[in-house]
Amino acid sequence: MHEEPLIRWDWIGRNRPGIQALLEDHVVMALVPVVVGLLIALPLGLAGVRWRRLYQPTVGAVNVIYSLPSLAVFIVLIPVTGLATRTTVMVPLTFYAMAVLIPAVVDGLTSVPDHVRQSAVAMGFTPLRRLLRVELPIAVPVVLAGLRVAAVSSISLVSVGALVGRGGLGYLFVDGWQRQFYTPIIVGIVLVVILAGIVDALLVLAQRLLTPWARARGTS
Repeated sequence: MHEEPLIRWDWIGRNRPGIQALLEDHVVMALVPVVVGLLIALPLGLAGVRWRRLYQPTVGAVNVIYSLPSLAVFIVLIPVTGLATRTTVMVPLTFYAMAVLIPAVVDGLTSVPDHVRQSAVAMGFTPLRRLLRVELPIAVPVVLAGLRVAAVSSISLVSVGALVGRGGLGYLFVDGWQRQFYTPIIVGIVLVVILAGIVDALLVLAQRLLTPWARARGTS
């Protein structure tokens, strides 16, 4: 009896344009929520550092959303954002990213030593200049650590959206499972892992570029 090969390379060749389209869709749905989540988390994190009483309610509200099963949130959003739309997938992922990034921003800013802030004040830095030139650069490693977690999690969670009609590479998992055909599943897993690895490596590179003093200290 002839055994079916685990990977059908001819299937991959024939379906390369479709796989590429799914990969591009996956990238957009995974990374846009992380970018939007960061843009929202920065001012909320700054507010949380400035007014500490706002921090716990904000994080608590976001964490409640984060604790909800992603598939359930996708289904609840369908009447509002539509079935099989990017928005249905990206809205929950934005909240998930915020749940990781808001604490990262707050932890990063609170890690700035007081004597550094005082030195900046003594040099005549305005609050905005002190934030941009002193506090945020020092907070970069902590914020980017949170960004790495948020990005990798988002890349993984996009696949769940395939169960509501829009999940990027997750479509390959559903299609392969329904047909008991393992090639699409393997292709999807490999591409998700590669994508997560590339994004994580780029964020590590960004951290090295944004914190040159850390490299100089490490080589001294």
